[in-house]
Amino acid sequence: MRCSVLSQEKTMENRCAVYYHLPGLFEFYDFYKVFLPLFYEHREFFYDWCEIGSVYGAPGDALWGGGRVGFGDASPKAVATLMSEYGISLRLTFSNSLLTAEHLKDKECNALCALFEHNGAQKNGIIIYSDLLLEYIKARYPDFYFVSTTTKVLTDFKDFEAELKREDYSFVVPDFRLNKEFDRLSALSATLKKKVEFLCNECCSFDCRARKACYENVSRKSLGEDCADHICASPNADRGYRFSDAMENPGFIGTDDILNIYAPAGFSHFKIEGRSLGSAVVFEMLLYYMVKPEFRLKVREEIYLDSSLDLF
Repeated sequence: MRCSVLSQEKTMENRCAVYYHLPGLFEFYDFYKVFLPLFYEHREFFYDWCEIGSVYGAPGDALWGGGRVGFGDASPKAVATLMSEYGISLRLTFSNSLLTAEHLKDKECNALCALFEHNGAQKNGIIIYSDLLLEYIKARYPDFYFVSTTTKVLTDFKDFEAELKREDYSFVVPDFRLNKEFDRLSALSATLKKKVEFLCNECCSFDCRARKACYENVSRKSLGEDCADHICASPNADRGYRFSDAMENPGFIGTDDILNIYAPAGFSHFKIEGRSLGSAVVFEMLLYYMVKPEFRLKVREEIYLDSSLDLF
């Protein structure tokens, strides 16, 4: 079905589904235990055009991890059971950019691959940077699909397009500064458009030139190296992440943009950043992107009044 101009009042038959890729597979397991039943059992609260494409993340001590300093400590088996129960594709964030052949022997990360490769009826994925790791996982755990990570910082559109054409990748997440390159994005073939996964809510300065160094610093920490923290030079760095600031970013993609620009042009996959943040902040993002305005208070009450959940 080809999307035409979309609006929130049209029926599902006239819409293309939009797939959100959500943060915190291990980091926000307790939150998703409450949120997922609400999403699937009370779809009247949520936009009928949106679906959950995947939940992504990594344990806090995962050697192959990268992108963000993680704190996920949920049991892998519990995570596997929850995602399988709802048929949600899970993605391991293995975006470390500094791996060597010696690191491929890591027992924990290999065990995660073995556990999740065939977990549930859905196909599961790996968010990845290293070609070395890519070839290793392809050979040993061939049933994963792969996502080219935004931590590659592909700011040149030609490099991004070349990445899209690589057969290894089912999805490619461009640097957020390519989000509004509408002329070149619209010129992509329909096949390549299906592989684009936009990062919606980045808060990093649009003019940042140290983004790659920042990600490499996280990779070093994941490898256990004793290194100083990366010092962000952004004028608002001392504020930390704020969703309100992300909304002012030139690369921000809001729901109106998704419905009226991206979906009609043939794009349907959107990544929400936030696995290094608190669950309450991530919840506010999901309210914005997924919940109908008239039901946001009701969904807040359902989540915040759940005695089993301790948001932070």
